Amino acid sequence: MFEEQDPTPEPPSHGRRTLIIAAIAVAAVAIAAAWVVPMLRGRDEAPGAPAASAPAPPPRTEPAPATPEARPEAPRPARPRPAKKAEPAPAPAAPAAPTTGELHIDSDVAGAMVFLDRKYVGNTPATATDVTPGTHHLNVSAEGYDGYSDTIEVAPGAASVMVRFKEIRLNASVDVVHKHAFGSCEGRLVADPQGIRYETTNRNDAFSMKWADIETFKVDYLKKILVIKKRGGRQYNFTTRAPNADPLFVFHRDVDKVRQQVTGATGR
Repeated sequence: MFEEQDPTPEPPSHGRRTLIIAAIAVAAVAIAAAWVVPMLRGRDEAPGAPAASAPAPPPRTEPAPATPEARPEAPRPARPRPAKKAEPAPAPAAPAAPTTGELHIDSDVAGAMVFLDRKYVGNTPATATDVTPGTHHLNVSAEGYDGYSDTIEVAPGAASVMVRFKEIRLNASVDVVHKHAFGSCEGRLVADPQGIRYETTNRNDAFSMKWADIETFKVDYLKKILVIKKRGGRQYNFTTRAPNADPLFVFHRDVDKVRQQVTGATGR
């Protein structure tokens, strides 16, 4: 008699092994994937950092408030550069000090003849060069005018002399003795372009006269007397203690020229 068998055939043993191996392989792949994928993702992370289970959502950022449009800044004017100071030019060497004089002579009458130490220099305006420093005698003459004569001091360098023939010049004086009817007094006669005056300590005899006020102005050389008489007034007789009348004569000569020039009076 035959035993009754189960109709469902039992799978062979090698098939069962195959299934087990496949299940193990799937599990291994899953485990490997669980390790490999996080490692691939964490390459850019610091080593040793724990793997995130899921990427964190990006942080929410608020939109930045609108800023006003920046205006372009106006260009600043360029600051002027300070001018470079020029180097001072070297000072020129000082000229040597002159050792002789140079005299320029002119006059208010053109063409007057000029003589220096009796040597003819030229006609005004004239220049005398290389004049030795010291005392020199200058003479200038013009037709129709009294000659000019003066002693001048010349120093090294240039100097000028102006001779004025048309200008009235007078500065004369003489020591005198005034003879009274009884006695006398001493004083000094002084003349200038305005007139003549007698200076004395005797106030009663002192006087001052303008040229137009003088009636008589004369000298007696032999008697050694100078007479001055005021027009319509008193007469004064002067003498000198000099041995002769020369001081009175020279004073009278120089003063009478000016008196005649100012008043047109004749010498008397």
